[in-house]
Order: sequence, then structure tokens, then C-alpha cells
Amino acid sequence: MSSTAASLYADHLATLQSRTATALERGGFDHLAIPSGTLHYQVFDDRDYPYAVNPQFKHWLPLQRNPGSWLVVTPGARPKLVYLQPRDYWHVVPQAPEGYWVDHFDIVVIRKAEDAMQHLPRNAQRCAVLGEPQSALGKYAAYRPNNPQPVLDYLEYHRAFKTPYEIEMLREATRRGVRAHRAAERAFRAGASEFGIHLAYCQAAGQDANELPYSNIVALNEHGAVLHYTELDRLPPKPARSFLLDAGASHGGYACDITRTHAQDTAGEFQALVDAVDAAQQRMCAQVRDGVDYRQLHLDAHLALAGILQDAGIIRVSPEEALSTGVSSTFFPHGIGHGLGLQVHEVAGFAASDRGGTIPKPEGHPYLRLTRVLEPGFVVTIEPGLYFIDMLLEDLRAAGRGDSVDWDRVDAFRPYGGIRIEDNVVCTADEPVNLTREAFAVP
Repeated sequence: MSSTAASLYADHLATLQSRTATALERGGFDHLAIPSGTLHYQVFDDRDYPYAVNPQFKHWLPLQRNPGSWLVVTPGARPKLVYLQPRDYWHVVPQAPEGYWVDHFDIVVIRKAEDAMQHLPRNAQRCAVLGEPQSALGKYAAYRPNNPQPVLDYLEYHRAFKTPYEIEMLREATRRGVRAHRAAERAFRAGASEFGIHLAYCQAAGQDANELPYSNIVALNEHGAVLHYTELDRLPPKPARSFLLDAGASHGGYACDITRTHAQDTAGEFQALVDAVDAAQQRMCAQVRDGVDYRQLHLDAHLALAGILQDAGIIRVSPEEALSTGVSSTFFPHGIGHGLGLQVHEVAGFAASDRGGTIPKPEGHPYLRLTRVLEPGFVVTIEPGLYFIDMLLEDLRAAGRGDSVDWDRVDAFRPYGGIRIEDNVVCTADEPVNLTREAFAVP
């Protein structure tokens, strides 16, 4: 943990306390109770799925491997952590609580999960309990997560506004992710398979597949046209023409989300297309400003990418016509990005206010994950892409738009799959801070 993050932690907690007091008042509750979550077991088996901590829990604490614990927040009082440290010789037991955060909590250590009951508020009906159903606790499941909507609406809406502590945690996650991206590119250029590149990435990140914030997308050649490609071939293709890597890393419960695309031939046409997307992406990142409607940023990205397609001779229509007719969506079918934080796709991306409501997506753009107006403290991804996806190209022809495309140029680029460039950007009151480029700038 960096000393910077530790020095910012008290103010982070004060912000969460203030938000919680308002959220509880809105919902008519006295306490906030948050279970860390429990293990899930596979049906007809005794194997558990990888444990994932409740995001509401890790918002307060940098703890990610502590199932069966609880956090209780009461306005005007120190938060209480009920920390499960079981007697167990089959598994590694969590260490005693330690670190920069412990002095900010009243901590009770329990040995059995059910012992948490005696340390929770006596009247469960006065508690907003945020968690999954199987975290219910007590003989009659008195502490059953009720997830009251007014409380969730308020807390999740304001999670978009990252505290300085959270920005520092995201910066650390990004540094780890960039280190791993560099190792993965070296493995690609050395001739490794998708699986081998994935292993090189995990080694450099110092995290295994279950610790990463999402499954690595490691795509060589045509596989880059599959937006969420996670198959990981064990043998490299011959030749290996292109490499698309969408992979992140975690730090203290926070995620980075980075994508880079590489050409084996750094002097060829595909590299020139990658360079054009990269330059356009940096201009898009510069648009992450206070007061900018993220929906407009998405539509502007379509115009920019359609311009690249036109310049490359891939489409025969203007960017404006490509956008209005859906031609641009054939080559750029996903959204320009999303919120980022405790979750890779941060919550409340469509929230109209902290009392609920939804801001609609632009018509014809169903996969955009964020529709809010940007404000200082927002952290978003900017990830434009161009892909040569057979299914969508077939749909374009079937819709009578085949004349908009130079099919010989499409065929020339099909073997490369696609391009995506993704950075994590902080909206401020002034110029945006690009955490990803910042990390890549350090040798």
C-alpha cells in the first residue's frame, strides 16, 4: 500500500460516512449492515466457485478474501468490523486484522460465521442490509439482505464520484496492469500462444486468473474480431499477424481495464490503422471533461472512427452517413466505454439522479454502458474499436448497405480481426488525468 493512499484513507471514510447518513435517512433506517459475502458451491459437488467480495463491503475496506465477515455503520459512531477468523486446518485462515485501516474501526474477531449475530444491531428491522441472499444470518434469517432501493440508489449514484483515495488505488491497479501488458507484448513478439501470453501476463501482474478483475481477452489474428474472446488457444497461429489484449489488474479492491492492439508487421497497413485509432482515442480521452454528456462522446467517436474507415478506403460513405445508416456500428458495435472503480463496469451508469430514474441510451446504440454527464471525480474508460466481424458484415449486406463498403479492403483486413485501444481516465475540474498513459510513460 502506498503511503499516499494511506494518508487519504481517513477522508475517504468520512465521505462514505456522510453518504451513508443521507442514504439511511432516505430509506428510514438507523444502521447499514454489509456482509462480505459467502462461498458458493457447485451443484451436486463440494467444489466452491472463486469467492468474490461484496463491492459494498470493499468500498470501506481493502479486504477481498474474508467471507463471513460483516461491517456495521451507524451515523455518529465508529464503524464496526465483525471479522471472521475461523479455526480451520483445511484452509489458510485470514491473518489478524492489520494495516493502515485498522485504527479507524472497532474490530471484533469471531471464530464461527453465526457468531456475527451477537455483534450486529439488535433490531434487524432498523438495518439496511446490502448483499446477496445467501448472506442471510440468524435462526429465522433475521439479517436477510433487503437491499432497500432508496439506499442503493443514493450510494450507487454517488459511487461515480471517486475520492482521492480511490483515485490512488486505481492508479496503483493501473501501474500493475501496464507492467503486465508490457510483458504480454514481449511474449507475443517472441511467438507465444494465447495461453502462453496469458501466463506471462499473470506472472507480471502477480495475480492469477481469479484475482484479476475480469477474464483476460488474449486474441491473436482473427480472434480479435470476437469482442469477448476468452478461449486461449494453446498453440500459436502461423503466421501471427496481430494481437489484441484486453486485460486488467486489481489493487485493494479496485480495478483497471486496459486494451492494446499490436501488429507483428510494424510497417504495414494494419499498423497504420492501429496508429490512426490510437491517435483518435487520445483525442477522445481529452474530451473527458466536466459537463460533457458521455452519450455525445460516444456519437463523436463513431464519426471519428468512420473517418478512419473512409480514409483507409474501407467504407465509401461519409462519416455522417455511416453513423445515421448504422454502417459505423458494423465496425464499432460496442460502447465507447463505461464507469470504472470497485467493479469493472461500475454501477449506476444510467442513473438520472440519486433518487433513481434512468437516462436513456442513444437510439440505435444498445451497448453503451454509461449515459451520465461527466463530473469531477468520475473515472471512465475510453475504448474505441474497429473490427471485421463476419456476422455483422453479413447483416450489413442483408440490410442493403453493401454498396457502402469496399469488400476487397475488408477482405484484406479480416485476417487481423480487429483493433481496440482502451485507457482509464479521470474527469477533473480542469484537464483530464489519463491513468493509463501516465503509467505507460514510466519506463
